[in-house]
Amino acid sequence: METDLTLPRRARDSHKGDYGRLLIVGGCVGYTGAPNLCASAAVRCGAGLVSLGVPEPIYSICAVKQDSAMPFPLPAEDGKLSALAIDPILERLENSDVCVLGPGLGRSDALTQLVQTVIRETPIPLVLDADALFAAAQAPEVLLEAGAPVILTPHEGEFARFRPERFSDRVEETAAFSLKYRCTVVRKGPETVCAFPDGSAARLRVGNPGMAKGGSGDVLAGMLGAFLCQKQIERPAETAVWVHGQAGDRCAQRLGEYAMTPSDLIDAIPEVTKQMTL
Repeated sequence: METDLTLPRRARDSHKGDYGRLLIVGGCVGYTGAPNLCASAAVRCGAGLVSLGVPEPIYSICAVKQDSAMPFPLPAEDGKLSALAIDPILERLENSDVCVLGPGLGRSDALTQLVQTVIRETPIPLVLDADALFAAAQAPEVLLEAGAPVILTPHEGEFARFRPERFSDRVEETAAFSLKYRCTVVRKGPETVCAFPDGSAARLRVGNPGMAKGGSGDVLAGMLGAFLCQKQIERPAETAVWVHGQAGDRCAQRLGEYAMTPSDLIDAIPEVTKQMTL
C-alpha cells in the first residue's frame, strides 16, 4: 500500500498562496525545541507560509532559530500561554488553512481550557499533538463538538489517556476510536496506524528505533500540517507518516540509530520527497 504514495508536481505558475498557510501554536519556557522542529519540518514539506505562535518569553529564542517560518508572540503567564492567548489564536485561525496545536505547549488549567476552546471553535483542520492531546483527553467528548476536522497524533501513552475501548487488534482499536469520535488518528509506533472518521484504517510499516527520541513526533506534526495545507496531496496523513519514516531510515543508514537526531530527519526529507514527486 505504501509504495503508491506520490507527490504531485507543482504548476510553474503557482505561488505560495497555492500551498497553504499553516499556523503552529506551542512552546513554553524550557521547551523551545519542539515548536521550532515542528515549524522547520513544515517548511521542508512545502507549506506556502508557516506562522509560529509562542509565549512571549520565548519569542526571541524562536525568532533567532527561524529563517523561513514566521514566529510571533502570544500572551503568557508563568512561561506558558495564558487564557489571554485564546482570542489572538482564534483571530489567526481565520487567516490560516491548517493549525498544529501542542508541540512543547506545557500543561495547566488555562491551557486545557485554551485547547478545548480551539477545538470547538476552529474553522480549519486542526492537528493536535503532545500536550494538546493531554488537554483533549481530559474530556474526549470535546472532539464531537469540533468546528472542523481534527487529527490526533498520539503515541501509545497519549492514546491510552483517551480511555478507548480495548481491542486485541491495534488497527481495529484505532479505527473504532476514530469512528466514535469522528476524527483522524495517527497512532505512532513501530507500525503507525492511520485511522479515519469513516472507520477505515491503514498500517504503515516504516521507520526504525533511532527515531525513538524526543522531537521526532514534533517533526511529524509539522510535516502533517504542511501536507494538509496542500490540497493537491490526496492522502496527507499517510504521506506524512511515510516520508517521516523513510527520512528516518535514510538517517539510520548514514548515521546509525544511536546518533541520528530529529533535526537530521528534517534534513533528510528532501531526499524522500524528491523521489516521490511525479
